Amino acid sequence: MKPARILVIEDNAFDIVLLRHALDLQGEDYELEILSDGEAALRFVHEHRVRLRVPEPCVILLDLYLPIYDGMAVLRAIREAPALEHIHVVVLTALASPGQEIEIASMGALYRKKSTFLKDVIQLAAEIIAICKSSSTTAA
Repeated sequence: MKPARILVIEDNAFDIVLLRHALDLQGEDYELEILSDGEAALRFVHEHRVRLRVPEPCVILLDLYLPIYDGMAVLRAIREAPALEHIHVVVLTALASPGQEIEIASMGALYRKKSTFLKDVIQLAAEIIAICKSSSTTAA
């Protein structure tokens, strides 16, 4: 089985280190690509839209509050890109308004509350790996 390809769009280095540790604990092969702001994320979407980039991630973890362009703008761009619209997106943030939660769900993304507790991040990592495994079995 190929490694899970995971795109993380996050500007907080500590959150990335914690996630990487939690993924390591899952005992599964994975590849992590990190983008640290909304501009880089929109460039990623554009490059997939015009077929400059392949392969696709099985899941995108998206911080809601990013420098330059926020996570909602990035999520809208992902859903409008035919090459990426089917990708599972998990939106992470410490605080989302009820309106944001509704908008996230209406675009087919999952909302998860960001945590700095290892047990919570391990649970998120397990969910990510499960999403990737289900994506690979449906693509096969």
